[in-house]
Amino acid sequence: MSAEITGFAPARFATVRDAFAASFAAGEELGARFTLVEDGEVVLDLMGGWADRARSRPFGADTLTAVFSVTKAVAALMIARLADAGRLDYDQPVADVWPGFGQAGKAGVTVGQAISHQAGLPGFPEPMDPALWADWDAICAKLAAMPPMWPPGSASGYHPVTVGYIVGEIFRRVDGRTIGRAFREDIGEPYGLDLWIGLPDGVEGRLAELQRPGALPEFGEINDATRAAFLAPWSSAAGKAGADYRRMEVPSTNGYATAEALAKLMGGLAADGWLDGGEILSPALIAEMARERIAGQDLVLPFVMSWGAGVMRNAPNFPWGPGTQTFGHSGWGGACAFADPGRRLGGAYVMNRQGAALMGDTRPKRLIEAAYAAL
Repeated sequence: MSAEITGFAPARFATVRDAFAASFAAGEELGARFTLVEDGEVVLDLMGGWADRARSRPFGADTLTAVFSVTKAVAALMIARLADAGRLDYDQPVADVWPGFGQAGKAGVTVGQAISHQAGLPGFPEPMDPALWADWDAICAKLAAMPPMWPPGSASGYHPVTVGYIVGEIFRRVDGRTIGRAFREDIGEPYGLDLWIGLPDGVEGRLAELQRPGALPEFGEINDATRAAFLAPWSSAAGKAGADYRRMEVPSTNGYATAEALAKLMGGLAADGWLDGGEILSPALIAEMARERIAGQDLVLPFVMSWGAGVMRNAPNFPWGPGTQTFGHSGWGGACAFADPGRRLGGAYVMNRQGAALMGDTRPKRLIEAAYAAL
């Protein structure tokens, strides 16, 4: 049964539609969606395939997908909003708002360092019960007590899961709410975005079923930090923290969204912070969030990385077109969302057949490159 491509692609984006259809024809997709927002308007929105492995439920406009680490871009925005309001500063120590975090040589770790993966806490090197990930306070206490795995501020080392607890606890101590709740109340609901941190009640029937990748990602040379971050049996809550894992508000890994919602959000950040007539972040804080915090060989990922305050910067790997100002985040399996302020362009790709690439999955890369060629 061939996949039906729906949505819309104006004539100028015919090559994008062709590339999207080609991924299905090659058997690379089960279900997927790709959305572009230019100057605040949705200019391209393609979807197709199936929301389930049995191929009985079409992948449609209301299909939600797990977007994993793309969630980190949403968390970065929420921290930036605190900075925008003068309630938090990237240069202040985390221990200012979370005193316990200053233990074990971490007294000087700043908010900006913590959110850009410089704190040295990529995962837990010692064995633990994976079910503990469901206990927010227990995980935060472990992170507060943990000595860094490298000198904080000396290098980045991707914190795939733990950064969500660190950033989420910083946010909670300043604001009083969880990041997920604050996002829903302040942005998601007011602007009608189908985007959640932690799956809410009543939407399970819209959630796409994942088809796991057939191979493990290529991590390069394995070190202790990589092992703690990704490879230890206790490194993730997924499938190990009980049946309610999907409901957990973990703002590093547990986002659920449509491509349209992500593209609109990133499109707002690409258009001076304006989303449907409201300002979600000032231009000054967009620039501050996106500016380079650290660059070089990451100690966990097998890439040279440039990190902003919770977002990946497009250079030097350029997974999201040619824009030198572009920033965003990739997620496990291939999902991504990006903002290009230079072109006032936001975009997002989601899917439910997961690939093994850690970053720069070829499916969205082809779509984004075709879109830029058409602009």
